[in-house]
Amino acid sequence: MPDTGPARPIPNLPRRVARPDRAAPNAFGLGGTAAGEHYDAVRPSYPGACADWVLEGVGAEEAPRGLHAVETGAGTGLFTRLLVARPADLIRSVTAVEPSAPMRAVLARDVAAGTDGRVRVVDGTGEATGLPEGSADVVVAAQAWHWMDPERASAEATRVLRPGGRLAAVWNQLDVTVPWVHRLTRIMHAGDVHAAHPERRRFAAPFGAEEHAAWTWEDTTTPAGLHALMASRAYWLRSEDRIRARMTANLDWYLHEHLGHGRQDAITLPYVTVAWRAVRP
Repeated sequence: MPDTGPARPIPNLPRRVARPDRAAPNAFGLGGTAAGEHYDAVRPSYPGACADWVLEGVGAEEAPRGLHAVETGAGTGLFTRLLVARPADLIRSVTAVEPSAPMRAVLARDVAAGTDGRVRVVDGTGEATGLPEGSADVVVAAQAWHWMDPERASAEATRVLRPGGRLAAVWNQLDVTVPWVHRLTRIMHAGDVHAAHPERRRFAAPFGAEEHAAWTWEDTTTPAGLHALMASRAYWLRSEDRIRARMTANLDWYLHEHLGHGRQDAITLPYVTVAWRAVRP
């Protein structure tokens, strides 16, 4: 595991003002482009060191002109941006695979359009990318592997990767080792209470030994930003209005009455980014 040290570097923050939209359509394909816009506005990026770790040691001798990376479940391109920010002699090209049309729209407009063809956006899933066999050096899923069937997605990664290529999965999680954040995730039904366990396998055969790493960092947000973040979570998106109203009231009580934050207060929000990687035999 990398030595993260005491500092908590901040990845690039969201690029738009976070506005909680109580009626935001489902970000996973059940709405218009506003769903992708909302997700992209409120979800943070990842530490640059995480992208470096995902790519570390992938054989340059097998890809002397740079690596071709495939990102499955690419969403609006938060991790794609990190990949394509690497020099072209390291990352030659990225194929971003995403099943949600609202997410793809943001990804194509805000990421792929500015890369002179280095990023290609395709409709597909981690289990069925539609990409050629043996065409990738790296397959990575950021904030997406848990939406996939691990056996089928591992089999598809095996098919798409060249021998010796790498499969990786990355997650941002609220740091539930901090007591007030742990309670926050309960109120938001964020799922981050399912802490990452290094001993738990993420990938299926034929992938063997897995390596694990973690990075801690902090974001700065506001009460409105936390409401917006809650409204980007799957539990909120799948809930009826009655449940959403209760979640809103609970979060308001927790932030303003229990923790004593004002409406405009800046709130430091601890995160941990976790990652796994394994080699294709």
